[in-house]
Amino acid sequence: MSKVATRFAPSPTGALHIGGVRTALFNWLFSKNQKGTFHLRIEDTDKERSKEEHKIQIIKSLKWLGIQYDGEEYIQSQKIKDHIKIANELLKKGNAYKCYCSTEEIDEQKKRARQKKMPYIYNRKWRDADEKDAPKDIKPVIRFKSKIEGNSKLKDLVQGDVEIENNTIEDFIILRNDGTPTYNLSATVDDHQMGMTHIIRGDDHKINTFKQIQIYQAMGWYVPEFAHIPLIHTIEGKKLSKRDNASTLDDYSKKGIMPDALRNYLLRLGWSYQDKEIFTLDESIEHFNLEGIGKSPSKLDMSRILSMNEHYIKTMDENDLYRFLDEYCKIYKEKIQDEKEPKVKSSLSFLKNKAKTLEDIYNNAKFIINDEVNFNRDDFKLIDDKAKKIILEFIKELSSITNLNKENLEPVVNNLIKTNDTNFKGIGQPIRISLTGSKFGPGLYDIIMALGKDEVLKRLAKIIS
Repeated sequence: MSKVATRFAPSPTGALHIGGVRTALFNWLFSKNQKGTFHLRIEDTDKERSKEEHKIQIIKSLKWLGIQYDGEEYIQSQKIKDHIKIANELLKKGNAYKCYCSTEEIDEQKKRARQKKMPYIYNRKWRDADEKDAPKDIKPVIRFKSKIEGNSKLKDLVQGDVEIENNTIEDFIILRNDGTPTYNLSATVDDHQMGMTHIIRGDDHKINTFKQIQIYQAMGWYVPEFAHIPLIHTIEGKKLSKRDNASTLDDYSKKGIMPDALRNYLLRLGWSYQDKEIFTLDESIEHFNLEGIGKSPSKLDMSRILSMNEHYIKTMDENDLYRFLDEYCKIYKEKIQDEKEPKVKSSLSFLKNKAKTLEDIYNNAKFIINDEVNFNRDDFKLIDDKAKKIILEFIKELSSITNLNKENLEPVVNNLIKTNDTNFKGIGQPIRISLTGSKFGPGLYDIIMALGKDEVLKRLAKIIS
């Protein structure tokens, strides 16, 4: 067998679905582990729904996750002539035939199947009929002449041996009556022309695989190996669809999930290697194999994704973390001004505390990023006359401090607690609200040192003016 070659073949009819992302990841990792190649095929033959913007988003999403495909993307719509040529070859070889059934006839067959509560299978009316009897006013479709007798067995690299009765596979359409090829024909021809050795995809494609293998055999082509991955379900156990929240890669990016964390989570979603949970990119490639993929559907668990993301936030080099935060803010929030970068960067050690996402870090850092304090209305009501008196006393004490650090701030706060007959909250809360706009957030001393003495005095002065 030649060098391993795999592909990911999305349709550009919408944003990249999380299930598709995992399929792409598994294909890519398998190829890299086997020192093979990984290719991207854009299946854009649905002219009505295929959009250039979706194609761009798919390519961007894969790149964001660190999945690099080899060569140029393969565009299916540019190969339609090849697909039609193979349909006509199958016709000549006697492996396909023209079907002249009208839409009404097919609808009637489907209706009867429903009434009998049986799956619809085309009745093969034109399989052996003489074309001389063909109606002149109907444009035919071309159907593949599927095997009728015996069984077919698939040696699935994930599911094991899968066997079906051949008579359950209908004579499926390979060319519509407008001359356009169908999915099973196009995918098979493309995979053959691209030299694919392994087809790794969702197990909802199993029946397609049996159909496609028959096309390979009819053409005398090498049949690739197949692996069908169980689908991803919601936490409630239902099949995940594009309508579900957090079903596309963009949903995760907007929440502030980092690519390495999501890739690590998706790797572990239905695949395992010993008891290992955290994988670097190199470790993912080194250890990935098809034997580690489970046979049952996996449940997408947002709490596990957040936990994985939190781990990456806590353990990542802070220069790298700032780079991710800066990029996230540019796209989804507001650009961090250059002059604010040193303050935000040096404050990451506390800004990332309890943060599960980049959005959490951004929310914690807003008091540094923004010059104007945006007050929570209810919290601002807590700045009463007593609070203003405390703020005024704190301004006087802070003005005389030359070296701003926790050791110098603690005695000031403790003294204010004593003279005002209150507790830490009584002192810290009005100061925190004045500086950040909220009674929640980072620790008081961290806030003060992050802003610096001049900015703290400026913000506090506004409150009491």
